[in-house]
Parts: sequence; structure tokens; C-alpha cells
Amino acid sequence: MKPNILKIDATLAPYSDALLNRINTFGKKLLDLVGSQNISDFANGYEYFGIHPLENGWVYREWAPAADEMYFTGNFANWDIYAYPMKRIKNGVFEVYLDGKDALKIGQKVQAIVIKDGMILRRVPSYARRVVQDTKTYEWCAEVDDILFDEFEWTDCDFKPAKTPFIYECHIGMAQEDGRVGTFSEFTENILPKIKSLGYNTIQIMAIMEHPYYGSFGYQVSNFFAVSSRYGMARDLKELINTAHKNGITVLLDVVHSHAVKNGGEGLNYFDGSHYQYFHEGKRGYHTAWDTKLFNYDKNEVLHFLLSNLKYWMKIFHFDGFRFDGVTSMLYHDHGLGSAFTDYSMYFSQNTDTEAVTYLQLANKLVHEINPNAITIAEDMSGMPGMCIPIKDGGIGFDYRLSMGIPDLWIKFIKEYKDDDWDMFKLWFELTSRRKKEKAICYCESHDQALVGDKTIIFRLCDSEMYWKMNKDSESPIIDRGIALHKMIRLITASTSGEGYLNFMGNEFGHPEWIDFPREGNNWSYHYCRRQWSLADNKLLKYEYLRNFDVAMIKTLKSERLMSKTPKSQWIDQGDKVIISSKKKVVFAFNFHPDKSFENYFVPVEEEGFYKIILSTDDKNFGGFDRTDKGFIYKAEKTKDGRIGFFAYLPNRCGVVYKKQ
Repeated sequence: MKPNILKIDATLAPYSDALLNRINTFGKKLLDLVGSQNISDFANGYEYFGIHPLENGWVYREWAPAADEMYFTGNFANWDIYAYPMKRIKNGVFEVYLDGKDALKIGQKVQAIVIKDGMILRRVPSYARRVVQDTKTYEWCAEVDDILFDEFEWTDCDFKPAKTPFIYECHIGMAQEDGRVGTFSEFTENILPKIKSLGYNTIQIMAIMEHPYYGSFGYQVSNFFAVSSRYGMARDLKELINTAHKNGITVLLDVVHSHAVKNGGEGLNYFDGSHYQYFHEGKRGYHTAWDTKLFNYDKNEVLHFLLSNLKYWMKIFHFDGFRFDGVTSMLYHDHGLGSAFTDYSMYFSQNTDTEAVTYLQLANKLVHEINPNAITIAEDMSGMPGMCIPIKDGGIGFDYRLSMGIPDLWIKFIKEYKDDDWDMFKLWFELTSRRKKEKAICYCESHDQALVGDKTIIFRLCDSEMYWKMNKDSESPIIDRGIALHKMIRLITASTSGEGYLNFMGNEFGHPEWIDFPREGNNWSYHYCRRQWSLADNKLLKYEYLRNFDVAMIKTLKSERLMSKTPKSQWIDQGDKVIISSKKKVVFAFNFHPDKSFENYFVPVEEEGFYKIILSTDDKNFGGFDRTDKGFIYKAEKTKDGRIGFFAYLPNRCGVVYKKQ
């Protein structure tokens, strides 16, 4: 039997056996884990492990198979590490019961004590739901939290995620303008209204799971079930999500299951005194580029932990899905480092980590079993075939993949080529090359490209000129060029290269400079770790123009349902630097030429009729020069050579969208 994925991509035929093995391996592992149960019934680790109140006391359970002994301590026990010995029951599980409702109280600090080969190891419970750092000793402890039994009044029972995601990627801590860490409550009150007014229908939140180093952007997780205490309490996060849902905004969690921080005292590493509890032993368990630990996806207890983690965030916090970080690193034993993935054999070699593939399949099955409308997005730059194909057909089961090559393309164009040398054919090819039947989230730039040492697109285009010439009464050809290309880059990317669109917060209005978290090297400054919203709110500055355009672009893409349609190439001219494409009744014309505007340029369309401009990057309200006439009606007719189209004026560095009336 051949997997159905071959009907989509026949060039995968030489790897039919590998694809069948992908399906069968998943089926065997699923049967091994759950038997006749649903996978959702299996992923309940957070209800059993960790600290839980009982009718007349408390229970704490931990999986620590290599531990010789375990104890439970905290300020409730005056930090006597031997006061509450834990009993080993079965399968490496320890537990302890505390009599009386007042044995533990909300807010008390606790630790697990592991005895291994005579060593005393202080540990944060692996299912801790709140983890804090002592301001004097800098030691990390769990805090007793009532999160599972918090009677929060959810009002989102009828909410369904957006079918076409327009994603606003955000970081709670740096979402304020002050030089400090922002909070969930501030985000709910101040930032959600901004996002709604911009037209985005989805937020993707970074750095939610607790991480000891703020500058890791949340990508070196220590405590997978703990809401980062930097931003407030778990209840504050619930309020944020509930409010987002009230406003029709889907909420995705940027989940990190590709690796974990190597710290032992506050993380999972060496938790029970062994190197192999959650992670692989030796070199396979260590990511040299990231200095982190790598999960053993073949171990059922690890799968139980990670799958339970996904269900926890969905059930307890009502997240609508996940963006899975570091998928490429998971898929290959060499983590895809230095690999160009030039042929299909590289996807189905001994370098492929089939255990990680199976985990991702299990994760997608679980998420969609819990919520059939949930959204899963894979951060994979390798182009693994079948990433967004159903599992039963030989795929991995994601809903979308990130079009990670596109931001790299734009940076390459801007950094390495003069405007005259931009290759229109290469641009079109890179923007439209996607695997059949696999949906993509497109974007122009991400948080990665704004980190210190790099620049946002607008800052790369304009650089230091932004410090002096962003006043509306200032004239600068550098700023004019930057603003024009910033808008065109966004419009052509969103209109051609995905079924969803993503923007990192602030980039919609051309947030300048870079991102740099407070660290010793910058004297622990927050100057570059914030968002300067006032730049776009200031009526005297040109940032407002870029925000105005972004609002209009998102509105047009949504109202015309353009993300669901496949672009058709109508005309590409390298000399003129013109690209014209269509999506049925809507036509996009881009003139990237730095100098030449074209009179009576033939605009090919799919249907005869009358057309009108519905969006132009050259509008004065967008920082343009009003060289296009939005009131003019263009008549598209069939020419003598059989083409259909109309003649129009195409200004230089301008993108125009026409619609059949």
C-alpha cells in the first residue's frame, strides 16, 4: 500500500517505504501509550504529579526513578529537608501526604530533595505551576499555587479560532514602553486594544513558560508547567486570554519542546541524579549550538510529560494552539545545522530522528483531539515533506509551517544587492515555492532578525537617518525609499506566500533599532527591550504612515479573503522591475524600479470587466505621493494577441491592488 502523500507529491515515490514506516511507527507508539484510550485521556500527568490539595490535606508526587530517596521541604517545614520523607510506590514514583488543609498554604515556597549516591540535590518539582527566584540567595523554588482549583469565570465557551490567522507575535515583558518588564495585566489593558484596532485576529505569545535567563527570549525553559512569574500570576494570564477571546482574538502559545535549559537546580536536568531521566545520555542529549539539553522522545514517561504539558496549557489556560519552536532541530540528529536540504534523500536518511517525528505526530493528534479547531504551526526551515499533511496520509499533522526562508530572502536582497539588481524572477519563485496542499504562515521579518547585532527591515533600509528625518516635515530620499519598500515588501509577501500572515509587535509601524535584553554587556539596560508605541501615536512622525498602511493592508486581505486564494503569475519583467499577479478578481501590480514610473503599462487580468484601485502603497496617508487615482475606472478587454487587461500608470516603488467591480 502506498501512502496518500504520494498522490500529492509523486517525487516522494522512492521514499514510500520510509513514509509508510512513519505511519506505522506512529500507530505502534500510540497503541503502546494509550491502548484503546484516547490520547487525551493519557495526557493527564498534571492532574496526578505535582502538588495537589485533597479534602483533608495535600499530596505531592514526583517521577524520579534514579533517586535513592526523596523528601519534601519548604518554609512550611522550616526548611528541614528530612521532615517529610516521600514513599517510593511504583515505576519510579515517589509520593507524600500532608494531613490537614493548612499543612500547606498558597504562596509558601517548597522544594523537592533528592538523595542520590549520598548527594543532597535541591530541586524544583517538575510539575511546579509557579516558580520564583529568591531575591537574596537567587535560588529558585516552587510556590504553592491554587491554579488548578482557581474558580476563574471563563466566558469563552463558544469561541473558535480564526480560520485565516493574522498573527501578532508578542512578548509580554517587552510590550511596554518603560524600561522594565511588563505584566500580563498591562498587556491586557494596553496592548490587546492596539492589536484589535490593527486588525490582527491572533496573538502568538512568547516566553510564557518559566525560564531562568530573561535574555533567552523564553527559549531555554526550566519549568514547563509554570507561568513565568516575571509577568504576574497565572490568573492574570487567564484574564488576558479570556479578554482576547472576548475580542475575537485567537491565542497561541510559543511552545518549546525541542530542548530545555541545562540548569539542574531549577530545571529538569539531573533531576533524579541521573543524566538520562528526561534527556538522552552523552552527546545526543546536548545541543552544542544552544548549550541546552535534548529530550528522549522514545521514552514513554517523557512523552507523557510533554503531551500532558500541551493538554495543560489548553485545558487550564484555554490556549487555542501552539507554534512549535525548533522543529528543525528536533527532526535531525545534527539539528539541521549547516544543511541546505538540497534533495529529498536528506529528509529520509539515518540523520532523521524518527522518534522526534513520532512525538510531533502524537502532539498534533492530541491537540486536535482536544480542540478540532486548534491551530498548530511548525517552525521548520528544512522543508520536511508532509509537515502539514494528515498523519494517516504519511504526514506529521501540523496545520501550518512557517515560511522561514522569506525573511532571509528579504535580508539578503536588502543587504547584498542594489535596488537595480533585485531579481524579480527569483523573488517571485521564492515567494511562491511551497509544498502542495501544505499551508504556510508567511512573514517578512521575525524577532530573530531584530536581535542585537542585526536590524529590523526598516532600520536596515534607513539606518541612522531614522534618528533625524522621521518628522513629517523632513525631506529625505533615504527615508522615502525605506518607507516605500517597507510597504511593498509587506504587501507582496502577504499577497503571495502564505495562507496566514505574521508580524512581530511594533514592526508594523517600522519599529527602529534592534532588540537587546538587559545583560552585563549593556549594563543591564532595558532601552532596547521595549516597544516605543509613542512613535506611531505621534502625529508629527512618519511611523504613523506605516501603521496606517498595515491596518489598510490587513483589512483588504481579510475583507477580500485573499489569503485563501492561490496567486497566479501574470507578468514579470526584470528590466522594468515589475511583478503583476492575480487572485481571480483581484490584481496586484508591483513596480520595484527605483527611478522609472510607467505610463499606460499593460496590466493583465483573469477576467474582462471594470477594475478599480482598492489599495495603493503610494497613498499620502501611507507616506506616499498620491500618484495613483483611486477614483478611476479601468476597463479590461481582450487584446489582439488574446490577452486580457487594461492600461494603467505604475509609479516607481509602488504596489497597487485592483479589484473587478
